[in-house]
Amino acid sequence: MEIQVLGPLCAAVNGDSIVPTAGKPRQVLALLALYPGRVVPVSTLMEEIWGTDLPQSAMTTLQTYIMQLRRCLGTAMGPGAPGAAKNVLATRHGGYLLQIPPESVDVHTYERLAAEGQEAFDEGDDERAARSFRQALALWQGPALVDVRLGPVLGIEVTRLEESKLVTTERRIDADLRLGRHAELIAELTDLIARHPQHEGLHAQAMVALYRSGRQASALDVYRKLREGLIEELGVEPSPQLQRLHQAMLSVDPALDVMAGPRRGSTFDRYAA
Repeated sequence: MEIQVLGPLCAAVNGDSIVPTAGKPRQVLALLALYPGRVVPVSTLMEEIWGTDLPQSAMTTLQTYIMQLRRCLGTAMGPGAPGAAKNVLATRHGGYLLQIPPESVDVHTYERLAAEGQEAFDEGDDERAARSFRQALALWQGPALVDVRLGPVLGIEVTRLEESKLVTTERRIDADLRLGRHAELIAELTDLIARHPQHEGLHAQAMVALYRSGRQASALDVYRKLREGLIEELGVEPSPQLQRLHQAMLSVDPALDVMAGPRRGSTFDRYAA
């Protein structure tokens, strides 16, 4: 079985999709897929589907959804595997689980590659870090579970995954900046700061990429727009790190040069106190 949650929900056995068309069974499959080999309690599945407003028939209805998923599994597995669907989507005391290896789900591979990238990043191996981060991000085919209705449990999981994706993207850009790829990053960073207008880390990276590409005025303009937005919307100034980065650019600080020496920290923390 192969399952993808980093984008539209896809799950296939022997090349045949087992994703149901109905919304609530899709939620059940998505939640089970996020915890391969682990029991998901009935209470958690019910909370995801109905929140706190449980119908009297909740248990019976949930069992119906499990049967529908097993039927899809059984069809895909074929007549030569009688009863196998119940072994794959198993009942346990208090819940259900998908008995599949974690690597069958794309999010497991993503998190492994992201962790490998972070390890290389911390060790100063920027080439390996950038490569691992890029491989991890390549697994994303769109927003996580973009075609699944999100209840309270899946909503938290999707928020966590999207935040992880943003952090991985930021770390990958840090590695690329340390490798001197500033000019290649400008278009990507321009898009990212437009999508995340209050994200100081991405703005710091955009400023550094522009500055190192000989576009000091554009780098300072990024700071100006961020500062105006923060003051107008939140009534706060940019962080001390960003203010010091801004001053360094005004004074043409040689430490901003990519050749000034290796730094294992992030771009944003370059001017941390």
